[in-house]
Amino acid sequence: MLFDCRQCVQNENCPDGMIGVRTEPPATGGAKLVGARFQHFMPPSETLNVSLSYRGSSGPLNLLIDSTGIKAEGEGEWNARKHGGPKRRIWRKIHIGIDEETLEVRAVEITTSNVGDGPMLPELLNHIPADQTIGSVTADGAYDTRKCHDAIAARGANAVIPPRKNAKPWKPTTAGAIALNEAVNASRYLGRAIWRRWSGYHRRSRVEAKMNCIKLLGRSLMARDFERQVAEIQVRVAALNRYTALGIPVTEPVR
Repeated sequence: MLFDCRQCVQNENCPDGMIGVRTEPPATGGAKLVGARFQHFMPPSETLNVSLSYRGSSGPLNLLIDSTGIKAEGEGEWNARKHGGPKRRIWRKIHIGIDEETLEVRAVEITTSNVGDGPMLPELLNHIPADQTIGSVTADGAYDTRKCHDAIAARGANAVIPPRKNAKPWKPTTAGAIALNEAVNASRYLGRAIWRRWSGYHRRSRVEAKMNCIKLLGRSLMARDFERQVAEIQVRVAALNRYTALGIPVTEPVR
């Protein structure tokens, strides 16, 4: 929503933390410009419910998981900018899962910076409909936990997560523990470098590239309260999925 901001007339930095836009009235019929108007966009409402549109893959879903931090301006930093004093940086974490085939974001979660990566993997899997088959879940070593392996096994998917260097086999009491033991044994037998190529772990670079695309839409968040920050990131992801649906590059090796 675009509307006039009278408080921005003498200061282009809007006190409400919104996007400032300076617009000039059109000069028609030889009339002179009287003055500039300052307008800004209202940030997403905290009650905004954003749904992610996606095309879907042709076969089982191969999910690529990653997370990153993004800078957010909270009350402390805004007050410091307006009234002086020390700044206190605030960070949020974005957790996403993308479809390896279409490169569209299928699941997104936003948390505070003190939330780890591992606990969010089951939450991301909950975004995938229960009737959709998940072929594999690829993530880095931060997701090498019992809860993550159990959540992946519960969906009947193959976990492509590199075991820790000092990983030891678990008691085979759950399907997730059995899958981890197979990864540990294969990594020891083949070596970590060969295991990464053999398991297709290199595919995770695609979700890292997608995370960079999300940051290209803005390196920081404009909203100040957490609920609106969540809505802002969801809007960015939904817009990015629309761009991705228009077409993606096809890379082929040159021999």
